[in-house]
Amino acid sequence: MSNPFIGNIFIGLGALNAFISVGFGAFAAHKLKLSLPSDQLAIIHTAADYQLYHALGLILVGLLIQRSNTKCNKRAGWFMLVGIVLFSGSLYILGLTGIKWLGMITPVGGVFFLTAWLILMFAHLWPQDETS
Repeated sequence: MSNPFIGNIFIGLGALNAFISVGFGAFAAHKLKLSLPSDQLAIIHTAADYQLYHALGLILVGLLIQRSNTKCNKRAGWFMLVGIVLFSGSLYILGLTGIKWLGMITPVGGVFFLTAWLILMFAHLWPQDETS
């Protein structure tokens, strides 16, 4: 059974994150390059790149949920969203401020990304009859 509402939520969150990543990337490329060292700019670009990849992942999850409203699809979407906040969020702050300890948060976000993709893989290679 499909669920357009939660699917639309993930599609909307994906579009919002794509917007933020493109905006942040452009801001870094045009404005921040004048005031930040190149290593901090590279960190911001990495954050924007991963945010955009996973924004597209959120859109994919939303479409999958509209097709098949399984717990795994929804779980994967939430893991991706938390991954964006932790991974890209910590890198944005690190790139803007240079506060090094924030780099300890980034790998946690990466684990959330990896978990989201594994959930999708298992859910679609070995589907279950679970819904809701």
